Amino acid sequence: MDLSKLKPANGSTHKRKRIARGQGSGHGGTATRGHKGQKSRSGYSKKIGFEGGQMPIQRVVPKFGFKNFNRVEYKAINLKTLQDLADKFNVTAIDFQFMADHGLASKNDKVKILGVGELKSKLDVKAHAFSKTAKEAIEKLEGTTEII
Repeated sequence: MDLSKLKPANGSTHKRKRIARGQGSGHGGTATRGHKGQKSRSGYSKKIGFEGGQMPIQRVVPKFGFKNFNRVEYKAINLKTLQDLADKFNVTAIDFQFMADHGLASKNDKVKILGVGELKSKLDVKAHAFSKTAKEAIEKLEGTTEII
């Protein structure tokens, strides 16, 4: 290998359009803005959503519905997932920290245990909320549910 053979890696370089850098660049003069008019002037900026004076679509489309800003979003975790965790890591107690450590929820999530799937082993589960069926299934196997 010698210095004459060096070249950039494939895809690492590409030719940029150098605007307003003189006539030799091919984009000098009007700098791709055309001649005269509002858009050719410095300082021009168009309002977001502006449609040339026509009524903007976001004002035409009717607004409806209701967004409850007090709504609590839960990360849903099924009993099947808890059983898989219990089998894989051979544990009897599953708390929020354990779920967060194993990627089921982030530290800011609230977790709700749902009753989808079958639970085969006795588990002590701590979560923010439980569905009725999940709570029954856990307690049927003499496990405990605790709301944190």
